[in-house]
Amino acid sequence: MKKNFVLLSCFLILSCKTQKKAEVVESTPACINKAIEIFSKSGCEKGMNVKEYTFQRKQVYVFDQGNCGNDMTSEVLDNSCKNLGFLGGFTGNVKINGEDFSNAVFVKTIWEN
Repeated sequence: MKKNFVLLSCFLILSCKTQKKAEVVESTPACINKAIEIFSKSGCEKGMNVKEYTFQRKQVYVFDQGNCGNDMTSEVLDNSCKNLGFLGGFTGNVKINGEDFSNAVFVKTIWEN
């Protein structure tokens, strides 16, 4: 009985310390998957997401940090993980590469917590 308790305790402790890998949409580029892994370990406990859009004739990914802070920005990456800019923030930026991001077409949510 005591042995089972010790094994169960060890299992529970280890399972609590193991972070769940971020689950993403299968067709997501490898570098975006890696960026999501890093992104998922920082920021808000809830409300964070990564969404795919078509913008300026290419696929882009918006990393939204959620709402656990004021004036936070959302990073915009292309499918090669090149930073195209940031949306929001203190200035309320809405432009990427000189074009209003409202012209982007939403494709799908890649990841959310």
